[in-house]
Amino acid sequence: MVHLVQDELRLHADPTRVVVRPFHLAWQASGPDLERVQRLAREIVTLDTRTVRAELSVVLRDFADRHWQIEKVFEDRFEQIEPKLGLEGLTLKREMRLLIGAYFCHEYSYAAAALMNPSVVRHPDQTGLEEGCIRILLSLRAVGEGHISTIAFREGIITCDRELTLLPQPAFATAAMLGPHRDDKPDDVVSLYRQKDSTLSGTVIFPITEAQRNGLEDLRLLEFERDSGKSEWIGTYTAYSGRDIRSELLRTRDFRDFTLSPIKGKAGRNKGMALFPRKIDGQFCMIGRQDGKNLYLLRSDTVDQWEDGELLLEPRFPWELIQIGNCGAPIELDEGWLVLTHGVGAMRKYAIGAVLLDKDDPSKVIGRTPNPILSAADEDEGYVPNVVYTCGAIRVGDDIFLPYGVADSSVCFAFVAIKEILAAMA
Repeated sequence: MVHLVQDELRLHADPTRVVVRPFHLAWQASGPDLERVQRLAREIVTLDTRTVRAELSVVLRDFADRHWQIEKVFEDRFEQIEPKLGLEGLTLKREMRLLIGAYFCHEYSYAAAALMNPSVVRHPDQTGLEEGCIRILLSLRAVGEGHISTIAFREGIITCDRELTLLPQPAFATAAMLGPHRDDKPDDVVSLYRQKDSTLSGTVIFPITEAQRNGLEDLRLLEFERDSGKSEWIGTYTAYSGRDIRSELLRTRDFRDFTLSPIKGKAGRNKGMALFPRKIDGQFCMIGRQDGKNLYLLRSDTVDQWEDGELLLEPRFPWELIQIGNCGAPIELDEGWLVLTHGVGAMRKYAIGAVLLDKDDPSKVIGRTPNPILSAADEDEGYVPNVVYTCGAIRVGDDIFLPYGVADSSVCFAFVAIKEILAAMA
């Protein structure tokens, strides 16, 4: 019998959390869309100085108190789209640049509809903590207007007594900004940076490219041990264009600068991929669902190129007969690799179970839980009923700390003893 210790804390969607969204697909515009962008720019630059000042004053009066460094956001926004505006040869005053930037921004309630599908990693900063405590970083899927999914973060601390405290959210949420393209990176790699003096708990990463247009979904974040022994934080997520999906990578060494890049190869056309936190026998390893039903083990010499893998697990028990998938990065234990899984059963009810893989050869299954660790039976009300789902847990002492989404509407937290999970396996 596996016993979960539930924390009282629960996170909900919050329509009051707004951010200036500086990324608009106008910066990639072409054809008729580009003509519209350039026509708008020409109309703005024909305004006289008095009108420009008056309009900018109204914008700042209405929005400056609700957002962090909003003039810097407008300035950066103008610089991003300037090459598309058709204003070559014109020297524009700062007020004009700010007003143009404001026309290509909008206020967005990024978590108005739902908050769900979390993952968790050790925070890069573990200084100043009492013995037995750990600082954590949560990633969250926030859903706002138009059902557009973004990536949000929350920082917190877990004590040795299973006490969880999340840092308060800052008054201002800020969007990660598009950085200049680096010559050493392929054209399909996007660089982002967190605004100066902004907090990570208030940072939101929005879709940028056409492939991401309708959302960045279900980030499975993990701390990856590089060959040098240093850590890099890597997350796999699903980019959704509104029509097509593909898997992509978020990478960062400091949570100040980020890159977003597509996963290439046949496996990249699917969703729900989870990277192992270190290489095994010199290769990167990944768990994914390549056929919509079963779990596969994939191996690659590079982190961004993945082809077909080998069948690892098929649905066996009634609670997972429709499909199974992973619930985030494998967790390394002395006994092997612990992989949390989700299963879908009758009435499309979700449940979470676990599998143990051999540490040296993860294609070997040592055991799996015949019954769920966590079921949607008691968590059935929300945006999408009968769903419990996580994108990643971590080990904290002798426990697994498990953040999970409920009904695609809110996020809960639980602790479960590792020995109980292993004892429940068959």
